[in-house]
Amino acid sequence: MTEQRDRLVIVERQAEQRTALVRLNRPRQLNALNGEVMDALCDALEELDRDDAIRCLVVTGNQRAFAAGADIGEMAGATAVEMLASNRIGQWDRVRRIGKPVIAAVNGWCLGGGCELAMTLDLIVAGESARFGQPEINIGVIPGAGGTQRLTRAIGKSRAMEMILTGEPISAADALRAGLAAQVVPDEVVVEDALTLAARIATKSPIALRLAKESVNNAYEMSLTDALAHERRLFYLLFATEDQKEGMAAFLEKRAPDFTGR
Repeated sequence: MTEQRDRLVIVERQAEQRTALVRLNRPRQLNALNGEVMDALCDALEELDRDDAIRCLVVTGNQRAFAAGADIGEMAGATAVEMLASNRIGQWDRVRRIGKPVIAAVNGWCLGGGCELAMTLDLIVAGESARFGQPEINIGVIPGAGGTQRLTRAIGKSRAMEMILTGEPISAADALRAGLAAQVVPDEVVVEDALTLAARIATKSPIALRLAKESVNNAYEMSLTDALAHERRLFYLLFATEDQKEGMAAFLEKRAPDFTGR
Protein backbone atom coordinates (compact mmCIF):
# COMPACT_ATOMS: atom_id res chain seq x y z
CA MET A 1 0.00 0.00 0.00
CA THR A 2 1.37 3.40 -1.02
CA GLU A 3 0.50 6.69 0.67
CA GLN A 4 1.56 10.19 -0.40
CA ARG A 5 2.01 13.06 2.05
CA ASP A 6 1.76 16.21 -0.05
CA ARG A 7 4.03 14.25 -2.44
CA LEU A 8 7.09 15.30 -0.42
CA VAL A 9 7.22 11.91 1.29
CA ILE A 10 5.86 8.62 -0.06
CA VAL A 11 5.09 5.75 2.32
CA GLU A 12 4.89 2.17 1.09
CA ARG A 13 3.82 -0.50 3.58
CA GLN A 14 4.82 -4.14 3.13
CA ALA A 15 2.26 -5.64 5.49
CA GLU A 16 3.35 -9.24 5.02
CA GLN A 17 6.96 -8.40 5.94
CA ARG A 18 5.86 -5.97 8.69
CA THR A 19 8.05 -3.27 7.17
CA ALA A 20 7.53 0.15 5.61
CA LEU A 21 9.50 2.19 3.09
CA VAL A 22 9.52 5.96 3.50
CA ARG A 23 10.77 7.74 0.38
CA LEU A 24 11.84 11.39 0.25
CA ASN A 25 10.29 12.81 -2.91
CA ARG A 26 11.80 16.13 -3.90
CA PRO A 27 13.94 14.93 -6.82
CA ARG A 28 14.52 18.26 -8.60
CA GLN A 29 16.10 19.65 -5.44
CA LEU A 30 18.00 16.39 -4.75
CA ASN A 31 15.70 15.89 -1.75
CA ALA A 32 16.96 19.02 -0.01
CA LEU A 33 15.49 19.03 3.49
CA ASN A 34 13.33 22.09 4.00
CA GLY A 35 10.89 22.47 6.87
CA GLU A 36 7.98 20.97 4.96
CA VAL A 37 9.92 17.86 3.96
CA MET A 38 11.17 17.29 7.50
CA ASP A 39 7.69 17.78 8.95
CA ALA A 40 6.24 15.29 6.46
CA LEU A 41 9.04 12.82 7.16
CA CYS A 42 8.67 13.10 10.94
CA ASP A 43 4.88 12.77 10.73
CA ALA A 44 5.24 9.61 8.62
CA LEU A 45 7.83 8.05 10.91
CA GLU A 46 5.84 8.84 14.05
CA GLU A 47 2.69 7.34 12.56
CA LEU A 48 4.53 4.17 11.58
CA ASP A 49 6.12 4.02 15.03
CA ARG A 50 2.61 3.85 16.50
CA ASP A 51 1.47 1.13 14.09
CA ASP A 52 1.80 -2.29 15.73
CA ALA A 53 1.62 -3.99 12.31
CA ILE A 54 4.97 -2.43 11.32
CA ARG A 55 8.16 -3.47 13.09
CA CYS A 56 11.03 -1.99 11.06
CA LEU A 57 11.30 1.03 8.75
CA VAL A 58 13.47 2.04 5.79
CA VAL A 59 14.07 5.64 4.71
CA THR A 60 15.42 6.36 1.23
CA GLY A 61 15.64 9.02 -1.46
CA ASN A 62 16.25 8.28 -5.14
CA GLN A 63 19.13 7.17 -7.36
CA ARG A 64 20.71 10.63 -7.52
CA ALA A 65 20.48 11.55 -3.86
CA PHE A 66 19.38 10.34 -0.46
CA ALA A 67 19.33 14.01 0.51
CA ALA A 68 21.83 16.59 -0.67
CA GLY A 69 21.55 18.72 2.46
CA ALA A 70 19.30 21.32 4.00
CA ASP A 71 17.48 23.80 1.78
CA ILE A 72 19.95 26.72 1.73
CA GLY A 73 17.42 29.04 0.10
CA GLU A 74 15.18 28.63 3.11
CA MET A 75 17.93 29.71 5.52
CA ALA A 76 20.19 32.10 3.59
CA GLY A 77 18.58 35.33 4.79
CA ALA A 78 17.68 34.20 8.32
CA THR A 79 18.97 35.95 11.42
CA ALA A 80 20.32 34.15 14.47
CA VAL A 81 17.14 35.03 16.38
CA GLU A 82 14.95 33.63 13.59
CA MET A 83 16.94 30.41 13.49
CA LEU A 84 16.70 30.07 17.26
CA ALA A 85 12.96 30.81 17.28
CA SER A 86 12.14 28.41 14.44
CA ASN A 87 14.19 25.57 15.97
CA ARG A 88 14.32 23.84 12.59
CA ILE A 89 16.94 21.42 13.79
CA GLY A 90 14.51 20.18 16.43
CA GLN A 91 12.98 18.06 13.65
CA TRP A 92 16.07 15.83 13.72
CA ASP A 93 15.30 15.21 17.42
CA ARG A 94 11.86 13.93 16.39
CA VAL A 95 13.59 11.42 14.12
CA ARG A 96 15.93 10.38 16.93
CA ARG A 97 12.98 9.59 19.20
CA ILE A 98 11.48 6.95 16.88
CA GLY A 99 11.44 3.73 18.89
CA LYS A 100 11.47 1.17 16.08
CA PRO A 101 14.61 0.34 14.11
CA VAL A 102 15.04 2.59 11.06
CA ILE A 103 17.44 1.80 8.21
CA ALA A 104 18.81 4.46 5.84
CA ALA A 105 19.00 3.16 2.24
CA VAL A 106 21.44 5.59 0.61
CA ASN A 107 22.09 6.14 -3.08
CA GLY A 108 23.93 9.09 -4.59
CA TRP A 109 24.58 12.24 -2.56
CA CYS A 110 24.17 12.13 1.21
CA LEU A 111 25.39 15.54 2.30
CA GLY A 112 24.97 18.03 5.11
CA GLY A 113 21.57 17.64 6.71
CA GLY A 114 21.06 14.51 4.63
CA CYS A 115 24.17 12.89 6.10
CA GLU A 116 23.03 14.00 9.55
CA LEU A 117 19.61 12.45 8.89
CA ALA A 118 21.20 9.15 7.83
CA MET A 119 23.35 9.15 10.97
CA THR A 120 20.31 9.89 13.14
CA LEU A 121 18.77 6.66 11.84
CA ASP A 122 20.00 3.32 13.15
CA LEU A 123 22.14 1.90 10.38
CA ILE A 124 23.09 2.67 6.80
CA VAL A 125 22.90 0.45 3.71
CA ALA A 126 24.74 2.33 0.96
CA GLY A 127 24.99 1.97 -2.78
CA GLU A 128 28.45 1.73 -4.31
CA SER A 129 28.19 5.24 -5.78
CA ALA A 130 26.92 6.89 -2.58
CA ARG A 131 28.88 9.86 -1.28
CA PHE A 132 28.77 11.07 2.33
CA GLY A 133 29.85 14.51 3.44
CA GLN A 134 29.40 17.55 5.67
CA PRO A 135 30.12 20.48 3.31
CA GLU A 136 28.72 23.24 5.55
CA ILE A 137 32.17 24.81 5.95
CA ASN A 138 31.97 25.82 2.27
CA ILE A 139 29.05 28.16 2.95
CA GLY A 140 30.39 29.69 6.14
CA VAL A 141 28.68 27.56 8.78
CA ILE A 142 29.19 24.21 10.52
CA PRO A 143 27.03 21.09 10.76
CA GLY A 144 24.18 21.87 13.14
CA ALA A 145 21.97 18.76 13.21
CA GLY A 146 24.46 16.43 14.85
CA GLY A 147 27.20 16.26 12.23
CA THR A 148 30.11 17.29 14.46
CA GLN A 149 28.97 14.86 17.15
CA ARG A 150 27.59 11.76 15.42
CA LEU A 151 30.22 11.73 12.69
CA THR A 152 33.01 11.93 15.27
CA ARG A 153 31.46 9.09 17.26
CA ALA A 154 31.01 7.02 14.09
CA ILE A 155 34.43 7.38 12.44
CA GLY A 156 36.73 8.98 15.00
CA LYS A 157 38.06 12.49 15.61
CA SER A 158 40.76 12.72 12.96
CA ARG A 159 38.68 11.46 10.03
CA ALA A 160 35.65 13.50 11.09
CA MET A 161 37.78 16.60 11.50
CA GLU A 162 39.14 16.16 7.98
CA MET A 163 35.65 15.78 6.47
CA ILE A 164 34.18 18.71 8.39
CA LEU A 165 37.09 21.15 7.95
CA THR A 166 37.54 20.46 4.22
CA GLY A 167 33.89 19.83 3.36
CA GLU A 168 35.01 17.02 1.07
CA PRO A 169 32.82 13.88 0.81
CA ILE A 170 33.92 10.28 1.19
CA SER A 171 32.95 7.27 -0.90
CA ALA A 172 30.66 4.47 0.17
CA ALA A 173 33.68 2.17 0.39
CA ASP A 174 35.42 4.62 2.73
CA ALA A 175 32.21 4.98 4.77
CA LEU A 176 32.11 1.20 5.19
CA ARG A 177 35.78 0.99 6.21
CA ALA A 178 35.31 3.85 8.68
CA GLY A 179 32.24 2.30 10.28
CA LEU A 180 29.74 4.88 9.05
CA ALA A 181 27.91 2.42 6.77
CA ALA A 182 26.92 -1.11 7.77
CA GLN A 183 26.74 -2.46 4.21
CA VAL A 184 27.70 -1.39 0.69
CA VAL A 185 25.79 -3.05 -2.14
CA PRO A 186 25.26 -2.43 -5.88
CA ASP A 187 23.27 0.77 -6.47
CA GLU A 188 20.36 -1.00 -8.11
CA VAL A 189 19.62 -3.20 -5.08
CA VAL A 190 20.08 -0.71 -2.23
CA VAL A 191 16.39 -0.39 -1.39
CA GLU A 192 15.70 -4.07 -2.00
CA ASP A 193 18.56 -5.15 0.28
CA ALA A 194 17.58 -2.63 2.95
CA LEU A 195 14.01 -3.96 2.91
CA THR A 196 15.31 -7.53 3.11
CA LEU A 197 17.35 -6.57 6.16
CA ALA A 198 14.32 -4.78 7.62
CA ALA A 199 12.18 -7.88 7.09
CA ARG A 200 14.75 -9.99 8.91
CA ILE A 201 14.82 -7.55 11.82
CA ALA A 202 10.99 -7.47 11.84
CA THR A 203 10.88 -11.17 12.75
CA LYS A 204 12.34 -10.35 16.18
CA SER A 205 10.46 -9.34 19.32
CA PRO A 206 9.20 -5.75 18.91
CA ILE A 207 9.79 -5.00 22.58
CA ALA A 208 13.32 -6.40 22.51
CA LEU A 209 14.05 -4.40 19.34
CA ARG A 210 13.04 -1.14 20.99
CA LEU A 211 15.06 -1.83 24.12
CA ALA A 212 18.08 -3.03 22.16
CA LYS A 213 18.01 0.18 20.10
CA GLU A 214 17.70 2.25 23.28
CA SER A 215 20.60 0.44 24.92
CA VAL A 216 22.95 0.78 21.93
CA ASN A 217 22.17 4.50 21.66
CA ASN A 218 22.93 4.90 25.36
CA ALA A 219 26.50 3.79 24.63
CA TYR A 220 27.03 7.25 23.15
CA GLU A 221 25.18 9.21 25.81
CA MET A 222 26.08 7.62 29.16
CA SER A 223 29.21 6.70 31.02
CA LEU A 224 30.15 3.04 30.69
CA THR A 225 29.11 2.34 34.28
CA ASP A 226 25.69 3.96 33.85
CA ALA A 227 25.14 2.39 30.43
CA LEU A 228 25.96 -1.09 31.74
CA ALA A 229 23.57 -0.65 34.65
CA HIS A 230 20.83 0.55 32.30
CA GLU A 231 21.45 -2.37 29.92
CA ARG A 232 21.12 -4.79 32.82
CA ARG A 233 17.79 -3.26 33.89
CA LEU A 234 16.43 -3.52 30.35
CA PHE A 235 17.58 -7.15 30.16
CA TYR A 236 15.77 -8.00 33.40
CA LEU A 237 12.68 -6.06 32.31
CA LEU A 238 12.29 -8.26 29.23
CA PHE A 239 11.63 -11.23 31.53
CA ALA A 240 8.23 -9.65 32.21
CA THR A 241 7.22 -10.10 28.55
CA GLU A 242 5.44 -12.91 26.78
CA ASP A 243 7.98 -12.59 23.95
CA GLN A 244 10.81 -13.64 26.27
CA LYS A 245 8.90 -16.75 27.33
CA GLU A 246 8.04 -17.55 23.70
CA GLY A 247 11.57 -16.93 22.47
CA MET A 248 13.24 -19.16 25.03
CA ALA A 249 10.58 -21.87 24.70
CA ALA A 250 11.01 -21.86 20.92
CA PHE A 251 14.78 -22.18 21.31
CA LEU A 252 14.44 -25.17 23.63
CA GLU A 253 11.81 -26.76 21.38
CA LYS A 254 13.94 -26.13 18.26
CA ARG A 255 11.27 -24.15 16.39
CA ALA A 256 10.86 -20.61 15.08
CA PRO A 257 9.44 -18.19 17.67
CA ASP A 258 6.15 -16.35 17.13
CA PHE A 259 6.67 -12.96 18.71
CA THR A 260 3.55 -10.89 19.42
CA GLY A 261 5.01 -7.77 21.00
CA ARG A 262 3.55 -8.49 24.41
